[in-house]
Amino acid sequence: MNALNPEKQPLLALVNRETPLAPMAYEQKGGWRGVRRALAMSPAEVIEEVTKSKLRGRGGAGFSTGMKWSFVPKEPANERRKYIVANGDEMEPGTFKDRILVEGHPLQLIEGMIISAYAIQAAYGVIFLRGEYHLGLERLQQAVEQARAAGWLGKNILGSGFDFDIHVHPSAGRYICGEETALLTALEGRRANPRSKPPFPQIGGLWGAPTVVNNIETFSNIPHILANGFEWYLGLSACEDGGTKLYGVSGRAKRPGVFELPLGTTLGVILNECAGGMQDGYKLRAFLPGGASTAFLGAEHADIVMDYPTPEKAGSRLGTGLAILLDDRTSPIGMIRNLEHFFAQESCGWCTPCRDGLPWVERLLIEIEEGRGTEQDLARLKDAARLIGPMGRTFCAHAPGAIAPLDSGLKLFAEDFAQHIRRSTHTDRAGDVSERAA
Repeated sequence: MNALNPEKQPLLALVNRETPLAPMAYEQKGGWRGVRRALAMSPAEVIEEVTKSKLRGRGGAGFSTGMKWSFVPKEPANERRKYIVANGDEMEPGTFKDRILVEGHPLQLIEGMIISAYAIQAAYGVIFLRGEYHLGLERLQQAVEQARAAGWLGKNILGSGFDFDIHVHPSAGRYICGEETALLTALEGRRANPRSKPPFPQIGGLWGAPTVVNNIETFSNIPHILANGFEWYLGLSACEDGGTKLYGVSGRAKRPGVFELPLGTTLGVILNECAGGMQDGYKLRAFLPGGASTAFLGAEHADIVMDYPTPEKAGSRLGTGLAILLDDRTSPIGMIRNLEHFFAQESCGWCTPCRDGLPWVERLLIEIEEGRGTEQDLARLKDAARLIGPMGRTFCAHAPGAIAPLDSGLKLFAEDFAQHIRRSTHTDRAGDVSERAA
């Protein structure tokens, strides 16, 4: 669903999940303009254009895209092996925006990758796609073949002397593959464990070669920046950073889904005007602003600006920009336990705090949720949040992301946890009395 002004529709305007555009139809609709302009510029000029657009990575980290590209060594493609990789391993609970793009407009992604590859002078690209996206895989493979047949991929694109081709790789199905270094390790045919940094992928990535990994939504912005210019792109935004954002809502909303809006739109607009508000009989109690690995914010933040700095000031992150709603009839402890179950089973097992700590957290939450918890269990959960959560204690951000809903939930829903503990204690005492009376 698209809620953006019709004159300003970079991403979803041409999305058709029934019949995606073929290369010629895409060109008639204005496609390939970005790559034509890019190939008439120098790689450095393309990087500068993207940097000026203030496009930030749409996969969750929000790092400057142009700056990321600028770290890659500047040798031409024929002098040094380099790669460009699209991260489509969209396995974060509550996140489903990239699926719409790959199923409904794969050529937009391909054009964005061509431009990006030219900017860093990479001769080869890979689309790393979530294995369960069967329709997306089929359509991406078809689109790559169509683009190759039409001359947009392969040798000497548009007579520019630039060679570039793309391979579509379905993931084996692990959440950790969404972490860029684990993704690269998986592409090399090894167990998907994250790597220590430095070196960063821009210097030593896939097979040790300079590699840029960007999210599918990030790449899908690139053609529009090059086709229309960075000033136009900045004008789409409602905040200091450029462009639009695919926002989403899941949970007890009347119309859950994905909506393209100016970056910096408030959650109130997203939820009430686009998603139709909460379902009848339900009230918003709290929400995760950007997927499962972000911290809870309470209902008092229901009109928060969904840009990059504002959620951070409130104690969370924009993440992927797809909010998960917690209503007043759902147990927050059950929701947190469900999330921690996912994170525990998706740990790659490389780091002890993550491998052993997250299953332990899940067991403690089960005890509390099922009425067997104690004050000591609650204290242990707080210790886990304090010891596992901070960045730098594990190889990657999986553990800090997993702890974010727990740590924030322990604070925001303190009374819920206390009630469960009191109920557990009361039940134990009642049991003791019954036993003594017998």
